[in-house]
Amino acid sequence: MAKSKKTEKTEKPGWSRRDFIRGAGLAITTPLVVGEGLSIVAAPQPNLWGPGKVALTLRINGRNHQLNVEPRVTLLDALRDYLDITGAKRVCDRATCGACTVMINHKPVYACSVLAIEVQGEEITTVEGLTQGDQLHPVQAAFVQNDAQQCGFCTPGFVMACTAFLNKNSNPTLADVEKGMGGNLCRCGTYAGIKQAVLEAARSLRGRKTAERGMD
Repeated sequence: MAKSKKTEKTEKPGWSRRDFIRGAGLAITTPLVVGEGLSIVAAPQPNLWGPGKVALTLRINGRNHQLNVEPRVTLLDALRDYLDITGAKRVCDRATCGACTVMINHKPVYACSVLAIEVQGEEITTVEGLTQGDQLHPVQAAFVQNDAQQCGFCTPGFVMACTAFLNKNSNPTLADVEKGMGGNLCRCGTYAGIKQAVLEAARSLRGRKTAERGMD
């Protein structure tokens, strides 16, 4: 009888997944061996703050505010709890409703989802910063004229979102407004009044710019 031949297992060239994982582990836990004439440059260490309070300067509505907060404090908490600037409201605290909307460098931002320490040196605008003395901003005035609020809790966030929207689109259609306000929720359901308020504010702002050009 012919002798049976055992099938020999042939090794495939290259590294197996197990070899790769084993090698990766060694690379992490074992110091690198540096050849002659070579050197290792250590990576720069990141700035670390905390866990205690740190000194911050926030520029809000054209004024600098100094405060001491822990690095984990959000911009919303810094505004409301440390600076008594309470226009931005806490509702969902999950960046979904828009009640805490402020502007950072003229862009709408949910204040509950930004750390105060991250926005040092930026221009922060809250709803309190829109008025000039006793003069309401055109968006604020339009909200009043169009009865665009009920309980009013979401209104400051809507006003800020509308203002930022009109800074980008000065002549919106109704469809533009509906899309532009998609990041804010009104639980009272005053969307019809809000949309008309944005359109009226857009007309008012365009008229103001035309008048200013005529004075030049």
